[in-house]
Amino acid sequence: MMYIYNVTIKVVPEIEAEWIQWMKEEHMAEVVATGCFHSSQFLELLDPVDEEGKTFVAQYFTDDEALYAKYIEQYAPALRAKGYEQFGDRFIAFRSILKTL
Repeated sequence: MMYIYNVTIKVVPEIEAEWIQWMKEEHMAEVVATGCFHSSQFLELLDPVDEEGKTFVAQYFTDDEALYAKYIEQYAPALRAKGYEQFGDRFIAFRSILKTL
């Protein structure tokens, strides 16, 4: 069984390029480096199209639900704060946890 921490993020166009670079080069690596996830992937939502900004999905994979809980408790608050410090309210994120069946 695998658990997928799924983060869906809508980004305003003005920060899109900088935000994508930050996600790919810094943030996602930091999340995986916590040791709570073994891998990740970064996706762009193509449909539906939203004229107010693009939507992206970051997914983090773990085989242990306890590691996900550890991430949420010990690491998520500080890592989320870094994003808000850098980009303010120019993005919105919705988080969910999934498991394979």
